[in-house]
Amino acid sequence: MSKKILITGASGLIGSRLTELLLKQGHQVNHIGRTKRGGVVSSYVWNIETGEFDAEALAGVDAIIHLAGAGVADKRWTDERKNEILQSRLKSTQLLFQQLNSVYHSVKTVVSASAIGYYGFGLSEEVFTEESTPANDFLADVTTQWEQAVDTIKAFAIRVVKIRIGIVLSEHGGALPQMSLPIRYNVGSPLGSGKQYLSWIHLDDLCHIFIKAVTDEQMTGAYNGVTDWCSNKEFTKAVANVLNKPLWLPNIPEFVLKIMLGEMADMIINGSKVSSDKIRKAGFVPSYTTLEGALKGIYQ
Repeated sequence: MSKKILITGASGLIGSRLTELLLKQGHQVNHIGRTKRGGVVSSYVWNIETGEFDAEALAGVDAIIHLAGAGVADKRWTDERKNEILQSRLKSTQLLFQQLNSVYHSVKTVVSASAIGYYGFGLSEEVFTEESTPANDFLADVTTQWEQAVDTIKAFAIRVVKIRIGIVLSEHGGALPQMSLPIRYNVGSPLGSGKQYLSWIHLDDLCHIFIKAVTDEQMTGAYNGVTDWCSNKEFTKAVANVLNKPLWLPNIPEFVLKIMLGEMADMIINGSKVSSDKIRKAGFVPSYTTLEGALKGIYQ
């Protein structure tokens, strides 16, 4: 059955592809963002600083997919940027809450983005599940507060689902183009120790998880949006193999990454093994089950 879905943060990598797939499946899509945009979907404006929200955006809407938030890896983590990363998520979620509390609407479901940063980053062999406790670093704090803000929407008897997103593989954005660029120029090498884990998912599979969360009324709570994990060294080798490029340089040392990226380097130097068992048990079957298959789907 087709649904009418409002997407926040729709101009990003996930929102753009998600819109295409939803429309292809016969759903109606509205976008809400900082500016009105042209295109095939209805576009509305909100301002999370002033509390402005075009109430027309919610007319007839069955579900909201909430993706809004400043990009975690877009800029160096100054104190100002860290505050922007946190507040953009909290304020946008609070604005949704206020709107759902103050206008007549037909929203039954809210599916929010979150991130596997919830579990922290390290070099342990622990496999994290949705029941694992959050870590104590910056990204874990952001995702914990973000999820708590989203959970307030349950007060309106709305079903809330949170997708903890892993490393999203796409040629159009996210980590892959940046990680593959040195390899394309024959200067690729593993980062740091190369032993750190990357929990990855193909963009289309992630979008299908969001669509399933909208349409499957049995889904509730947190789900890991990942397919599998590999080491940074394995990931680098797989990209080089698919691109038919050599790897001959030594690993890039941790101290170089820290000079280049500051605190943000921790995301790259460290990693985590994140389980996909819960979303698979909910009936989700990924189209890309191996890293090499996902990379071939992107590059070939």
